[in-house]
Parts: sequence; structure tokens; C-alpha cells
Amino acid sequence: MEKEELRKCCHDLQNGLTDGELKDIDGYELYEELLIFCTIISEETTAFQALSILKKCCGSFPNISIALRIILSIPCKLTSLATLSIEQQITDSLDFSELIAIFAAAKARKKQF
Repeated sequence: MEKEELRKCCHDLQNGLTDGELKDIDGYELYEELLIFCTIISEETTAFQALSILKKCCGSFPNISIALRIILSIPCKLTSLATLSIEQQITDSLDFSELIAIFAAAKARKKQF
């Protein structure tokens, strides 16, 4: 990929992950990190291998780490959404407010004094 195209992709990703004033990554910093990180890994390195290498770099590439974690979690979210779509009759009959309340009560950390 050409550097200018990579820079544009990083900027587009930043825009996609921005909500008002909050942004998950900085596109320019991601671009700079990728230029350096590409010298460390080979072209055959998978996303999972890259994430493993990033863990050993002690936070030197924070934007790459965030972007990779988001990208690697997308298939899990899509699988869950596909299951909900396939089982639409069941999901239509669910009361999500009640389910959320039950889940929140089970997961809440309560301190007893």
C-alpha cells in the first residue's frame, strides 16, 4: 500500500471511531506507528501474531493496538448479530429491559459494610 493511501485509511479510521470530541485513535499517530511497526514485522505476520508482538512492545504502539483489538472483535459481534437475526421469532418475544436488569444485578459489584 502506498504511504498516501495508508495515511488516508488511518484518517478515515480515526473519523469512524470518533464520537464528538472523543476519539479512540489518532489517525496521524496511527500512520506514524504503522510506518515503524512495518519494519519490525514481516508481510506474512497475521493480525493475531501482530497483537502478540505489540503486547511485548510495552505500549510503544497504542494506536495500532487499539485498532487491531477493534478489528479482531468485529467477527464476534457480527456472529452474535447474525444469531439474533436467525432467531428473530425468539428475540421478538424477549423483554430486553428485564434481561438487562437481571444481567446488571448479577454482574454488579456490591460492597457490604
